Amino acid sequence: MTNYIEINNARLCNCHRGYLSCIEPRNWMKNQIGVWQFTYEPRDVRDKKVHPAVFPISMAKRVIEQFTHKGELVLDPFVGSGTTLVAAQDLERNAVGFDLKQEYVDLSNARVANPPENHPCKQIAVCDDARNIVNRITPGTVKLVFTSPPYANILNRERKNKSRRGDLRKNEQFGKIEQYSQDPRDLGTLSVENFEKVISEIFLAMKPVFMDKAHILINITDAWIDGKRVPLHINIINAMRDAGYEFRNTIIWDRRNLVNKIGIFGWPSSYITMGTTFEYILDFIIPCDK
Repeated sequence: MTNYIEINNARLCNCHRGYLSCIEPRNWMKNQIGVWQFTYEPRDVRDKKVHPAVFPISMAKRVIEQFTHKGELVLDPFVGSGTTLVAAQDLERNAVGFDLKQEYVDLSNARVANPPENHPCKQIAVCDDARNIVNRITPGTVKLVFTSPPYANILNRERKNKSRRGDLRKNEQFGKIEQYSQDPRDLGTLSVENFEKVISEIFLAMKPVFMDKAHILINITDAWIDGKRVPLHINIINAMRDAGYEFRNTIIWDRRNLVNKIGIFGWPSSYITMGTTFEYILDFIIPCDK
């Protein structure tokens, strides 16, 4: 049974119909360099007691500017703290976010509760399962997905703070399990294998909501689980390909400006790259022949 959310998706700009977005040529060129760096601002949620895993507003804004026109509809299937909605509001895009946890939905809606006067667009978070998006979003209306799903079950274990140096490891997060929830529907409770399977199922079911030439961008990191490197970005690529999407681009989120006093991994006998210093933003489209 469908229960579509009332939200617009019509362009509010005068750009050529064939253009991907309103972005200016100089910024398009800058974005072609596939290593991006961001900073946090005072509006960003940084307190892990509020939400255990966030990304900067500036990252969401850069993605939304690259792939949408003013007025078009942005979707975040795992909205969390609502950063995608805040960025969409700043840029005059409509946006809908979904989350299983009412607490996060309330936080997201609070962050966009006071738009500028005469703001032309709407941003809303809804408490619902991403598996149900096809019944909540009008078909053929979404231009962009930007999301950062739970990274399988990497937070569903005691935090060891191995990326911290020395005494900094034993901070208030040490030894805690920073999971979003223990809801069995929560991707953060799943093994890596089941995570890949469910991501594929969710995005396969979601396909009818997309406009032609829609882009789906997913932020993900690789992980160390039980002493082994787990390439979650490959799991995402496999999942999306299985769901019928085309893998288009890789963007590296260079996080070196956001981390400091990191631990020395593997010295002097085992070389290990520091996953805390970078993450992936993976870009997918639906092939034209699908």
